[in-house]
Amino acid sequence: MDLPVIENTPAQSGGCSAGSCGSSTSQMDGLADEIRARVQDHPCYSEEAHHYFARMHVAVAPACNIQCHYCNRKYDCANESRPGVVSELLTPAQAVKKTLAVAATIPQMTVLGIAGPGDPLANPERTFETFRELAAKAPDIKLCVSTNGLSLPDHVEELSKHNIDHVTITINCVDPDVGAKIYPWIFWQNRRIHGREAAAILIERQQQGLEMLVARGILVKVNSVLIPGVNDEHLKEVSKIVKAKGAFLHNVMPLIAEAEHGTFYGVMGQRSPNPEELKNLQDACEGDMNMMRHCRQCRADAVGLLGEDRGDEFTMDKIDAMEIDYEAAMQVRAEFRAQATAELEAKRARAHAPKQPQAQVVQFMPRVSRTVAEAAPTTPVGRPVLMAVAAKGGLVAVHFGHAKEFLVYEASTEGAKFVGHRKADAYCAGDDTCGDAESILDRTIKALAGCEVVLCSKIGYEPWGNLEAAGIQPNGEHAMEPIEDAVMAVWNEMLAAGKLATAAMATRCA
Repeated sequence: MDLPVIENTPAQSGGCSAGSCGSSTSQMDGLADEIRARVQDHPCYSEEAHHYFARMHVAVAPACNIQCHYCNRKYDCANESRPGVVSELLTPAQAVKKTLAVAATIPQMTVLGIAGPGDPLANPERTFETFRELAAKAPDIKLCVSTNGLSLPDHVEELSKHNIDHVTITINCVDPDVGAKIYPWIFWQNRRIHGREAAAILIERQQQGLEMLVARGILVKVNSVLIPGVNDEHLKEVSKIVKAKGAFLHNVMPLIAEAEHGTFYGVMGQRSPNPEELKNLQDACEGDMNMMRHCRQCRADAVGLLGEDRGDEFTMDKIDAMEIDYEAAMQVRAEFRAQATAELEAKRARAHAPKQPQAQVVQFMPRVSRTVAEAAPTTPVGRPVLMAVAAKGGLVAVHFGHAKEFLVYEASTEGAKFVGHRKADAYCAGDDTCGDAESILDRTIKALAGCEVVLCSKIGYEPWGNLEAAGIQPNGEHAMEPIEDAVMAVWNEMLAAGKLATAAMATRCA
């Protein structure tokens, strides 16, 4: 006779596991209150905020003072989405005009960054002229800068004078022997320096600049490029050191090394990390540092919400033709910020509210002794599951065939945790000509490797079958639901169906 085991089930708990309904583990959770207050509405730092607020980059800094094996700066290139690529190089005056035009048109835009296409601090006159003008004309916009750090110690004082309280430093190593494999040369004190000596100088300057920024109360995020076989294991040490020196967030990004981009690594066949390698390293570093996982590795002239780029709407010829009522636009911006902030606060309050006790029902499982049944925990036990979500605005709101990226969540008894994203090409263009749709679908399925479920608003018959054949279960039953709620509902459905037994459970129930 089958004996009962007590578990929570979706029928009685509303699709929520005990203690996890609607919850998500946020990269903000480990931050001090003072730091969280400064960054929780910043789209580049907060996974929650990037659904509500937008950013833009202005390309005013063409020169660079180091060479990286993963970088190839390109101009007038609209078809690549990666750091170092721009369509238009701007003067400071043009950058200010563009920023004001975007701010008037996209009320979500709250952050302006200078990240290239070279290094902003290798172009200090152009960078600081832009910041000075924007601080005066658009004081409601947060200003940020991203740098390789070589010139950073020379400009910390100037940075502290402007409306800049966030700086990103790209630190790929703290060992000159590793650095020599990444940086062929630097240009410092009017001479070009190569090899290990160059890497040692760069590392020393980066660490000095980091310490100086922290001492002045400027928040520092560290970017690192994960290069398999070069710095993959070493980045764990990088994370420990930058945290000890006061960085508040670490963003480990995958190397982009397609040969067509023309980088040294790309031409020489250096591979990029796969999603599992990236996640494993981020997980390994997370105990020592708050990890950023929603980075899109934006172009140096990106405009819009993360995951979208509206830069082609704001070329200088189009901006020159615009007629904008800036006073009215600023009022709209203020109203939008108030509404978005209120929605975010309400969402955070719901996520951190005490969970109500869940009802329990009796289910039957074979070959389980009465002793085991009586000792079974009331909180369900199940292994973590990766789920890909075609999302927009924090909701499961995109048709599978229209998705250009998928957000990846890890569902478990702890709740829904955002762990990254996977880029994809839109499978369906919305008309009768889908081009090489079959190969695009194949690439998308390959990009979703490791995910067991894909959630979307709708999905066609053909991709449904191909996903199932690849071991990925499509799910279109949670359209327009909040991502975390949908992910946890599906996880609980899998749990109730007995699909999530852990190794410990399998041994106990044998």
